[in-house]
Amino acid sequence: MTEEKVRENRLRRMASRQGLTLRRSRRRDRRALDYGLYWLAQADGMQVTASEGITLDEIERFLTEPR
Repeated sequence: MTEEKVRENRLRRMASRQGLTLRRSRRRDRRALDYGLYWLAQADGMQVTASEGITLDEIERFLTEPR
């Protein structure tokens, strides 16, 4: 769990440097469809990633691949 939190914080800082915000699903029910998913949003609140949410692996790929 600690490694996951460290990774999440690293990606949060990476997103911030690119002018984005990393948001995490607040669901606590493991059976919920968006449990454990993340979103990237611009400063004005417009979502950059899919509205249904994506995993940390996909977030990392999005932030590290050149656009």
